[in-house]
Amino acid sequence: MPTRPQVLVLDDYEGGVSGSPHLAELADRVELTALREPVSQRQLARAVEGVPVVIAIRERTGFSAETLAHLRGVELLLQTGGHAYHVDVPAATREGIMVALGRGSTTPAPVIAELVIGLMIAWYRRLVPTGQAMRAGAWPATLGRLLHGRTLGVLGLGRHGVMVARLARAMGMRVLAWSTSMTPERAAAEQVEAAGFDDLLVRSDVVSIHLRLAPETTGLVGARELALMGPHSVLVNTSRGAIVDEAALVDALRSGTIEGAALDVFTQEPLPPDHPLRRLDNVLCTPHIGYTVDAAFDDFALTSAAQLRAYLDHRLDPALVLNPAVAWERPGQWGGLLADC
Repeated sequence: MPTRPQVLVLDDYEGGVSGSPHLAELADRVELTALREPVSQRQLARAVEGVPVVIAIRERTGFSAETLAHLRGVELLLQTGGHAYHVDVPAATREGIMVALGRGSTTPAPVIAELVIGLMIAWYRRLVPTGQAMRAGAWPATLGRLLHGRTLGVLGLGRHGVMVARLARAMGMRVLAWSTSMTPERAAAEQVEAAGFDDLLVRSDVVSIHLRLAPETTGLVGARELALMGPHSVLVNTSRGAIVDEAALVDALRSGTIEGAALDVFTQEPLPPDHPLRRLDNVLCTPHIGYTVDAAFDDFALTSAAQLRAYLDHRLDPALVLNPAVAWERPGQWGGLLADC
């Protein structure tokens, strides 16, 4: 029997988690390995043989019931994020795998907001086509536009939406905000104007999405909503791809219903090579880089190390686990929850 449990970090393309000093502090307690490339289900099944703890970086690997059935021997799936949209939690429970969330995350809110501002500037100052023309040897005559004085509509005034609103106001933009829990007091505190959903879409030059993916937000922005935005508006989505009806968005971009879109998230990731969003001239795409910054990955590693240490000490907080009953029904060999029995 091994004296230390094996821990596998999945999809650590950048090496920002497995190479962190936070996890290195546990070198005397665990045997840490990492997969730096995407793997197939068969490869994943081989990689987790004899591995009781898996650290998953965001939703880069989906954990369907079929995938989870191949993770024999896994006791704990540590998520580096505060959600598990991509994990079949009932199936994990059936397989005796606890799923813990990275709710202890302290990632600075600007991690998304800076990207949103960058995307807006890139769009209005035509940085991508201008840069491409320069590479081709041209000296393009380009007429950009200012963000100052324009109206930004923020859907969701949570930790990311708030920072986007603050940065936009600092740049001289008017900010409208909508959420299901919006109050006049909340809007006043952030010096933004609370607006109805349709009203925000009609009045905004740029609409930026900062909502959680849930049944009520899936497909929230569809053909009707895009039509309300109008032909001089830009949609920015750095939240979740499924919040936007992608087929309707492609139609709206092709027809000129809206001016353009800047997208960091997609319904299917990686975005298929032949997807129309890759080919449209009025789309600026980035490969889900909103969270791939040094500060965020350091935070992922810090949170994962703290939760791993707690698990090994039988002190993992049940409040961080989506299916804590697993710990009592099928106790782990290498660790457990606080006050488990």
